[in-house]
Amino acid sequence: MAPEKLPLFRAVATSTRPLYQLLRCINFAPRVHVQITEEGIRFAADHSRVMQGVAFLDKALFSAYVLNLPNLDDDVAELPNFQLSLASLLEVLQIFGAVDVATKAQKAEQDSYRSNLRNYRADAFSNQTLGIAGTCTLLYGEDGDPFKITIEESGVKTTAGLTTYIPELPDDIPFNREELSFKIIMPSRSLLDALAEVSPTAPEKLAIAVGRRPPFLSLAGTGDSGSSAVDFARGRDLLETFSTTDRWAQTYKFDFIKNSTEAMRIANKISLRGDAQGVLSLQFMVELEGGKRSFLDFRFVPFTVNDDDEDQLDASRAAGFEDD
Repeated sequence: MAPEKLPLFRAVATSTRPLYQLLRCINFAPRVHVQITEEGIRFAADHSRVMQGVAFLDKALFSAYVLNLPNLDDDVAELPNFQLSLASLLEVLQIFGAVDVATKAQKAEQDSYRSNLRNYRADAFSNQTLGIAGTCTLLYGEDGDPFKITIEESGVKTTAGLTTYIPELPDDIPFNREELSFKIIMPSRSLLDALAEVSPTAPEKLAIAVGRRPPFLSLAGTGDSGSSAVDFARGRDLLETFSTTDRWAQTYKFDFIKNSTEAMRIANKISLRGDAQGVLSLQFMVELEGGKRSFLDFRFVPFTVNDDDEDQLDASRAAGFEDD
């Protein structure tokens, strides 16, 4: 009898809580690209090549993690790649104990900007809210197979097979780390609160300005209902790390930035960086149970200067950055 063929990938988690928390942060695209590596699983979401979000589930989040690559001696062995519906995966992860909460969360996403942005305070990390007891097994047999999730709790086992699609990994939005214009590290909820202050005017655009004199960081929202702005003083209570080479001001679609607010809710710190081309990078550090840490990455492409030069100039002036 031929030996049973091993699946390409199998991992077991004792809780879906960290998986659900991290993956929900990038649930803004119909499908996500999944790449399984020796170190963990990379989920990448892309929106029209102007916004990207990446959640990396480190192998340390699992009690068992096995990747059976063919031709292990071959340096060019291809890692498992595919696309799937992240919304479907999230629905499976919250089967037990979180259905009511998930329904409330979906309704909260449809509420006003303020209720959505302020929604982080109520039991965001409780086991009843985002965790279930038992085990969760992820299984990928071979290329083209469904991605299977089996959740077992108190003797009840549920298995779902999610359809996988041909991988279409988008090119990463280029971000030049060698030409950083600024870098700021701050508590993520400080930025979340700032966006909540800007949001009541239902802005279409968000101008972000950074400079070497006050205000060191400014967020200005503009829309049909008016405009509003929030300034940050340079202090370790608000800006833990601050460095800039020169003044920097760019404008982004507010709804794209708003897509990262779930990450702001669960993260402890955020690193904001901007390069010379105007690309904005947001990196979130999330502290999980057992002293583990995970990271979420977002990148945003600004409005082009030709299309939005007047708005950027007005935002820069409103933030105190007059031309020298």
